[in-house]
Amino acid sequence: MEQIKNDKLTVTVSKHGAELQSIKDANGKEYLWQADPKFWDRHSPILFPIVCGLWEDKYRVNGKEYKLGRHGFARDTDFKLIAQGDNQLVYGLNESTETLKDYPYHFNLAVSYKIAENKIKVVWHVENTDNKEIYFQIGGHPAFNVPDLKPGEPLAGTLKFDEEEPSRLYGNVGGCITPGYHKVKTEDGLYKFTQDNFKDDAVIFDHSQLKKISIINKEGKPEVTLDIKAPAVGIWSPYGKDAHFVCIEPWYGIHDWAEYDGEFKDKYLMNKLLPGCSFMSEYTITIGE
Repeated sequence: MEQIKNDKLTVTVSKHGAELQSIKDANGKEYLWQADPKFWDRHSPILFPIVCGLWEDKYRVNGKEYKLGRHGFARDTDFKLIAQGDNQLVYGLNESTETLKDYPYHFNLAVSYKIAENKIKVVWHVENTDNKEIYFQIGGHPAFNVPDLKPGEPLAGTLKFDEEEPSRLYGNVGGCITPGYHKVKTEDGLYKFTQDNFKDDAVIFDHSQLKKISIINKEGKPEVTLDIKAPAVGIWSPYGKDAHFVCIEPWYGIHDWAEYDGEFKDKYLMNKLLPGCSFMSEYTITIGE
């Protein structure tokens, strides 16, 4: 485990999956879900080289079939610590004999965490080190404690969107989705949720509709805010468990459409890189106001 801190935040990260483990304020209050296996045994996995699920866990590159489990392999792989400073950690992962069996591309993936005041900047950098074009998706899956809930209480919380009536993708078929949209109504951007909101898995918004999402406490103030540049975002908590956390997930990618049997490169929200080129993006977590 590695740690960075300032006078407002202490942030802990693991080399395994380059995954955030803890976000505490100066008073020791924990904001990140602590991976209770009774509900969900992760904190904030990195999703790469796919986001969400493939139809029957299969995909095709030039007609050849490969298999990848949900969210890809990065979250279950040990990264190398590339750099460490007082306020920044950088982790790296590249292809291996094992990854090439399931993902036939050479790559470098770097994930960095940097703190400034009450903010954590999470940066993804993907580099094509292959001699051909590569295709990938990438995303975050941070889980945050829902404020003001007592042990045993049902899940209930409020999010603040920067869009009052976004349209969500709808449908869950075999862990994939069917194309179709439904308007989500809010009260001046306030979206109240319980576990019933996640009966069909994540609530998904694409087309870059949402760029800022806050978790609001009972006093109407933001506990956690994510500033997002990604084209899609998922909101999730495990249905039927009344877990006291909610995930706010920036995605450069999305599930397969149900029964998709096309090429990997033609998936919706696919990213591509020519040899020697790189991709970089970021999202920011703000604790408090």
